Amino acid sequence: MRRTALLAAVAALAAGALAVPADAAPAAPATFVHPGVTVSQGQLDFARSKVNAGAQPWKGAFDAMLASKYADLNRTPRPRAVVECGSYSNPNYGCTDEREDAIAAYTDALAWYVTRDERYARKAIQLMDAWSAVITDHTNSNAPLQTGWAGSSWPRAAEIIKYTYGGSWANSGRFATMLRDVYLPEVINGSNSNGNWELSMMEAAVGISVFLEDRTSYDKAMAKFRTRTAAYVYLDSDGDLPKTVPSQNLNTRDKIVGYWQGQSTFVTGLTQETCRDFTHTGYGISAISHVAETSRIQGQDLYGTDVGERLRQALGFQARYELGTAVPSWLCGGSLKLGLGPVTEVGYNALHNRLGMAMTNTQALTERNRPAGSNNLFVAWETLTHGDNPG
Repeated sequence: MRRTALLAAVAALAAGALAVPADAAPAAPATFVHPGVTVSQGQLDFARSKVNAGAQPWKGAFDAMLASKYADLNRTPRPRAVVECGSYSNPNYGCTDEREDAIAAYTDALAWYVTRDERYARKAIQLMDAWSAVITDHTNSNAPLQTGWAGSSWPRAAEIIKYTYGGSWANSGRFATMLRDVYLPEVINGSNSNGNWELSMMEAAVGISVFLEDRTSYDKAMAKFRTRTAAYVYLDSDGDLPKTVPSQNLNTRDKIVGYWQGQSTFVTGLTQETCRDFTHTGYGISAISHVAETSRIQGQDLYGTDVGERLRQALGFQARYELGTAVPSWLCGGSLKLGLGPVTEVGYNALHNRLGMAMTNTQALTERNRPAGSNNLFVAWETLTHGDNPG
């Protein structure tokens, strides 16, 4: 009977019918896996072996990464005590510098792992040390989102350096304190803004929690992530209206339609920001995939829950139009602002390559866009780290 029930559940998932309550947060692992934020030791080893063998698309992806400004060993970190970011980063007092230094630290950590050239490890440490010595706060209206973006990249870099580089990182404790005292409090309680905000903030909170081995924060962030994901991507099984986040008080159809950018027809794969633009939608989709990947590495595979189905459907829906399908009149008034960004590799690899799910449109878009680069905010080099990676 147990085997029959299991097979029925797998069949239901493949049909898009398996539903898991959005607030059913998985428990933090009893022992955290390191490196374990977005990319695992096995995935790093796979990527390294492919690059060293000159295999594509990994070698091309690595070469593009190494040629980018983020891998420049002459990069000068630009830390500041208070990063002030207004709407659309106006004003921009340290916003771009912080995000790009964090991406550069992650880039250098990856370059170290693949090449074993210690200069890259030391450069990643220099960038992390420079910021941990100075920063005290994020301010202005975009502070939560800015903190989420930079706070997603920092722990990815730190995990690789701390757990794979044998050299000295004397200030790793100070870096951990920075994440605990400056970043985590800004993101852990979430946001009632557009959904990409809270998803990015929970990505940062989950990654930071792994690095800090903070089980309480991990559980809190994961619970908010599950609720927000269910409210961000619509499935027909949700009913006539999308799910909502209780704290937003979206208790009428008109309120929900307004929050969904005026879209009143709901179909599987539509996101809360599809009718805003695909760029912000891509931020949300990317954060969903990153948290799901971190959770998998830590022992709880969310790809086999409603999170995975929402991710699969969101990727496929957006990819269809990104590839050029005509926009029907009922969707966003017949006009879409495209530009999804380099955000498909992680979800595509997990759902199609590992679980065998059909993702024709996502596959076409992923392969067309290889090698995936960086969105200069919090996404970087995912063809290298996750492209067709069984990890």
